[in-house]
Amino acid sequence: MEILREWFEQPWAESLGGLSILFLAAWLARVVFGAIAERAMHALVARTSWQWDDLFVEHKAARRLVQAIPSLVVQFGLRFVHGLSAELQSVIGNVALATTLLFLMLAASGLLDALQAAHGRAAAARASAHSIKGYVQLVKIVIFVLGTIVIVATLIDRSPLILLSGLGAMSAVLLLVFKDTLLSLVASVQLTSNDMLRVGDWIEMPQVGADGAVIEIALHTVKVQNWDKTITTIPTWRLIGESFRNWRGMSQSGGRRIKRAIRLDASGVRFLDEADINRLKRIHLLYDYLDDRQHVLEEANRQLEDSYPANSHRLTNIGTFRAYAQAYLDAHAELHKEMTCVVRLLEPMPDGIPIELYCFTATTEWVLYERIQGDVFDHLIAILPEFGLSLYQNPSGLDLRMAFERSKT
Repeated sequence: MEILREWFEQPWAESLGGLSILFLAAWLARVVFGAIAERAMHALVARTSWQWDDLFVEHKAARRLVQAIPSLVVQFGLRFVHGLSAELQSVIGNVALATTLLFLMLAASGLLDALQAAHGRAAAARASAHSIKGYVQLVKIVIFVLGTIVIVATLIDRSPLILLSGLGAMSAVLLLVFKDTLLSLVASVQLTSNDMLRVGDWIEMPQVGADGAVIEIALHTVKVQNWDKTITTIPTWRLIGESFRNWRGMSQSGGRRIKRAIRLDASGVRFLDEADINRLKRIHLLYDYLDDRQHVLEEANRQLEDSYPANSHRLTNIGTFRAYAQAYLDAHAELHKEMTCVVRLLEPMPDGIPIELYCFTATTEWVLYERIQGDVFDHLIAILPEFGLSLYQNPSGLDLRMAFERSKT
């Protein structure tokens, strides 16, 4: 007992006992206040209809604040511990302060994550897809850089201004280290301010193999989910330095363009005779056109006073087919009536005479678009024989074989 009494009477023993009680109090404060804060937050989340408090808990911002309680207790309780030297008290206080700053930084990071998640939900509810992830990441970088400087300055017991003045001399090195970050920051600001890119946009960037929907816009990268479900990651600055195609305008317009040609065999082009015209008048979409053109041509031929067929005005089967195709598109219920719709004859090529359809579907959904486009061309190709026309097609092996067999007979 005499030995224990002498041991407790030592100055360092009194300091050790005081520190033990202080650390125990800090641990108890963490347990007690942590449990109270956790129950209070869950009760608040359950009773409110707000979204931000759910996200505040989900991203652990509240937990980080609770984790700073022990270091705060140590900071403010050191003054009640007797027998500590000034140096030891300074070291323990600085470590406690640095720990508090660390958890405050983590809490600020969680708060920013909650803010980003809340903005994402609100943007989805408003059908707006502006992303703030790049700005959130930038603010995080600033917080962690400045926080790290303050923590290091606290641990070495020096003013943060001394470290900041030293960073001025390292600015050239920092520019090289953070070159991509600075480029991405400028690119992110330009993309957002000019509304060049949003989450959900369909973009094409062949030089990086991207063709799909934007799923994430961050400070350094933009993620694109291609239509084959692969993910392409594009540095943000490349979207400013290089060109890309954004299909948002098509999606917002409500119509998707059809621009495809039917190539006709030139050998089938001819003038229509009276029997052909009477037969084609049985097609409802052509009756008005043929009746009107027939009267106009008869009047024009009457004024020529020349009965030679080559000098008269006559209808052609290819021109009548173009008129039918135009009337068919105009009457099609699934094509957009307020957008350009034209059937035009292009320059004849070695592989046939192209008749191009230029129109827009009344939907932008890919599956419906392909079905409508297929239906239109299926019909027009199938009706070509009615006009005495046929598609141009390179001879296949079967064609050559049949020609060879006919030549033998």
